[in-house]
Amino acid sequence: MNKLTRKADDINLQGSRVYPHVLPNMEDWPIYKLHENRKQFVEEIDEFAFRKLLQQYPKALPDIIAKTVYLERIRIKEDPWKVDPPNEKQFWRRIGKKLFSLPPTASEEEVWANAEALLRLIVHRYSEEIVGTFKIGTFKFARRFLTMFFNRLLNTAAGRNMRRLYGTRHKVYERLLTFGEIEKLRTLMTRGTVVIVPTHSSNLDSILIGYAIDKILGLPAFSYGAGLNLYNTGYTAYFMNRLGAYRVDRRKKNPIYLETLKSMSSLAIQKGTNTIFFPGGTRSRSGALENKLKMGLLGTAVEAQRINYQKGDNTKVFIVPLILSYHVVLEGKFLIEQHLSRTGKEHYVKTRDDFYSFRKLMKFAWNFFSQPSEITLSFGKPMDVLGNFVDEEGISYDRFGKEVALPEYFMSEGEINANLQREKEYTTILADRIVERYHKENIVLSSHVVAFLAFKFLQKTYPQLDLFGVLRLPPEDFVFPKDTMLNAVEQFQKVLIEQEQAGRIKLSRQIRYSAEELLRNGVRNLGTYHVNKPLVFDEKDRLVSQDFKLLYFYHNRLVNYHFEEYIAWKEIARREMETELA
Repeated sequence: MNKLTRKADDINLQGSRVYPHVLPNMEDWPIYKLHENRKQFVEEIDEFAFRKLLQQYPKALPDIIAKTVYLERIRIKEDPWKVDPPNEKQFWRRIGKKLFSLPPTASEEEVWANAEALLRLIVHRYSEEIVGTFKIGTFKFARRFLTMFFNRLLNTAAGRNMRRLYGTRHKVYERLLTFGEIEKLRTLMTRGTVVIVPTHSSNLDSILIGYAIDKILGLPAFSYGAGLNLYNTGYTAYFMNRLGAYRVDRRKKNPIYLETLKSMSSLAIQKGTNTIFFPGGTRSRSGALENKLKMGLLGTAVEAQRINYQKGDNTKVFIVPLILSYHVVLEGKFLIEQHLSRTGKEHYVKTRDDFYSFRKLMKFAWNFFSQPSEITLSFGKPMDVLGNFVDEEGISYDRFGKEVALPEYFMSEGEINANLQREKEYTTILADRIVERYHKENIVLSSHVVAFLAFKFLQKTYPQLDLFGVLRLPPEDFVFPKDTMLNAVEQFQKVLIEQEQAGRIKLSRQIRYSAEELLRNGVRNLGTYHVNKPLVFDEKDRLVSQDFKLLYFYHNRLVNYHFEEYIAWKEIARREMETELA
């Protein structure tokens, strides 16, 4: 860790440092320039996606269109949304009729020309749906509103009286702690195009990332994908349509839609638009850090870099992992229920995902700000599209510290050219590097520690039961012995500090509290929002759980590290027995 990074991290232990804007004039922002001529951008997407689809399906274009029509008509019938255009049925019925309107005697050229014309119609419909806009006035309003709302909420929820309602003693950035090589990230914004790839835990992620990027790090607004379901309400749709978001409809799995979406992403990056996308694809249902990423949008960063080099443009694309750490996740109950249902090991009643509502978000915000809790945003080391680390100048270095000439990796026979198999392999390498950085740059919070240890102790207590057997146990009948938990915490603290020193993980300052303080801090933070607490001290000061599924969800944050191997549970049990005998 260099001197600059240490200094930034020291500041962040007390609260995020607020940086001046890299580009104060919004008209200089790449996202503004991209949307300044939206019609032209859509036309470029149409042509780009059309050409790529022709290359991918040189002989099967009519079949791909037929499949798309079939899937879309099923979607409209079985999963309609309020946000869907009113003429959906008519459009796809018309496409279907035109596809099969040619007589049996039609030539191959006529069939192909008909398919190409229909493909253009479909691609254009999708690109119009996907591409949003960016309005400076709307962005400024959203910036002012969020800053005012969060700051007032913080001061009110923290127990300030009405005279302090409009005070500025407490700021929201004191609860949003940013870590990592921030100065390098800010410098790289002026050297090339930045693609931030965050972990995904909550529907709050996009709001908090956007706020932190703008108001704390002083970076221009990023393009980002927003689920089309977020556009179901008028107010949300109004803002999302004007803040640079592009729409992603996860119901649409057909190849034409997916290729149009990827074309939009690739072209935006080629044009220098800084971008955010969640490579995990959706929120982590289990609560664990992502260990397998979607290759679609991630591959567009590799493709954009190659195309830039082909055009003689040496603008570099930088990949920055971002790890968000919450003490509590707003949708935790829904997410873990859905995860357990998908495993197929046990029947769970599917709960409704209603956490898009404004009321739910505000209730969570109130509970969050009324507690001395925090959310951490850990920005990982910037990389190029092959996963090599880069310095402040954007120069790439391999694992041995040797400078990498990136354009050479896109060459064959002396020139830069497209090779889909090669780029697929590069995307896989990049995905593996991002997952690696997720785990190494992850910041362990006190809530992660106590949830992990408590659930492991629960499993050790019932070794004859599988996971689902443990989750079926009645929580009201189980007490976590406080001394046992404290012994486990002391052991775990030593393990975590050793892992941090080895560069395998990062720790919040609470991890170095005394075992008693860490235990109580973690338990208090886990109780911020949920009605039934994953862990809580009852009226007799006994440590109990009111919901084993939620406890399992929060335990999963550290599950991929295999930390349980380092905890001497038998030694803890022996010491407990000796204490009881004494």
